[in-house]
Amino acid sequence: TGGSVRPTMAFPSAPSALWIVSLLTVLFTAVVHSNIVSDDDPLQPMTSDETVSVGGTVTLTCKVAESDNSSLQWSNTAQQTLYFGEKRALRDNRIQLHRSTPTELSITIADVLLSDEGEYTCSIFTMPVRTARATVTVLGVPDKPQISGFETPVRDGETVTLTCTSTGSKPPATLSWYKGKTEVEGRPNVVESVPDEPTYNVSSELTLEVSASDNNVPITCVVDHPSLAPGDKRSEQALQVFYSPEVHISPDEMLPIEGQKFSLRCSGKANPEPNDFSWEKKDEELPPLAKADGAVLSFSMLNKSDNGVYICHADNGVGKGMGEYTLQVQDTTAMSTSSGVDHAVIGGVVAVIVFILLCLLIVLGRYLIRHKGTYLTHEAKGSDDAPDADTAIINAEGGHSGAEDKKEYFI
Repeated sequence: TGGSVRPTMAFPSAPSALWIVSLLTVLFTAVVHSNIVSDDDPLQPMTSDETVSVGGTVTLTCKVAESDNSSLQWSNTAQQTLYFGEKRALRDNRIQLHRSTPTELSITIADVLLSDEGEYTCSIFTMPVRTARATVTVLGVPDKPQISGFETPVRDGETVTLTCTSTGSKPPATLSWYKGKTEVEGRPNVVESVPDEPTYNVSSELTLEVSASDNNVPITCVVDHPSLAPGDKRSEQALQVFYSPEVHISPDEMLPIEGQKFSLRCSGKANPEPNDFSWEKKDEELPPLAKADGAVLSFSMLNKSDNGVYICHADNGVGKGMGEYTLQVQDTTAMSTSSGVDHAVIGGVVAVIVFILLCLLIVLGRYLIRHKGTYLTHEAKGSDDAPDADTAIINAEGGHSGAEDKKEYFI
């Protein structure tokens, strides 16, 4: 039978639909590439990446080499317009216009927050639209470090473990230890991220074996971070070391003399200070006239029988220490003899000085006698043979004009 064929509409199959999507992708890519401008384009915006600490102020600058009177625009990380030329677009008092010219648009963001970090876009509305991006990196400023482990003093010879912790840093801070002015090595830093925050907590431990010389030595933990100047944030605490007394005995007189009063004082360098003192005489009892009163041992009257070694014991609750002093009493006869010898020596010295002075006076006297003043007067010569005074004057050699002058010499 003769039949007619009806035209039918063909719908693309699934593979054909994928081909169309691919074609659209190629076309879109071609359009994007057609909008790319060369680096020599005088209308291409130029920006720079910036780094700022939390709480600081950052300046974003966008420039073009030439202007065609198109407006420049800054957008934030959420692509919200901040400024379009001189016009504020986002109500945020932290963001202010810094400079607006036909070739430049600069803005400032004050009191920067961690959430301000990201890519900011500068656009110029030419045909096509040209854009440039600036990445703002926000540094989280670490908090002042805290040192723990000093809760109780440490005894001499024991070990102590100290822990330093700093929070709120981004990127993670670095901690270092100092004992006095010398850097000491602690355990590696432990970094922990803060939940729901882009910051980190950092801690470090330091283990020390302490001695008595470490008492009151400062231990310092220093934070190193790009947002800080060297040494800006540190914590310092002094070690407290308990140690036994180092005992020293000092006499009130350097020369103990028989029959006189005398005392010894016991002192102990320790932490804490010793509060319990006791005295003894080596190998025998204390003399009857010796009285112990805490750190002082007193003798009301010395005699030869007091000679010997005296020992002081000091106790501060941490430990005990002892010191010795050898007492050698000098008798009065020996002191008199010694005094006589001293007087003889002094007398001899005085005699020598007097003799030297006499010699100097004799020499000086002889010198003055030899150079004492002379007064020479030469009368007119020839006057002795003259029969009278007039002739004598006439016969004088040279008269008054030729006469020798009178001369005087004085010393």
